[in-house]
Amino acid sequence: MKQVKHWQDPVNVALGAWLIISPWVLGFQGVTAAMWCAVATGVLLGAVALGATLVPRAWEEWTEGALAIWLAVSPWVLGFATVENAMVNAVLVAAAILVLALWVLVTDKDYLGGRMDRHAH
Repeated sequence: MKQVKHWQDPVNVALGAWLIISPWVLGFQGVTAAMWCAVATGVLLGAVALGATLVPRAWEEWTEGALAIWLAVSPWVLGFATVENAMVNAVLVAAAILVLALWVLVTDKDYLGGRMDRHAH
């Protein structure tokens, strides 16, 4: 079995799964925008993070970061910022996703981190 290159990717898969079930666990399944945002973002995150786990590429980390930014602003863009449990869930999960994706990008020598270590010729 191939070893996982970044432990952060399976954690993002788990965060994607959490997003999918969170509307029912936290009780905001009746708020259509919040529910669909969590489910759709969770499915996309899970797919991208699973891909990053199996075949790591930098674009997957950038995509995870973009999904995190979307998730963080979605309560205000989609109008569910007043639904506290949905808003807090979106913002906290987004922060975790973004930290994990950026962590991989800046620490993997094959990604952004490797480019930062090189000196100009």
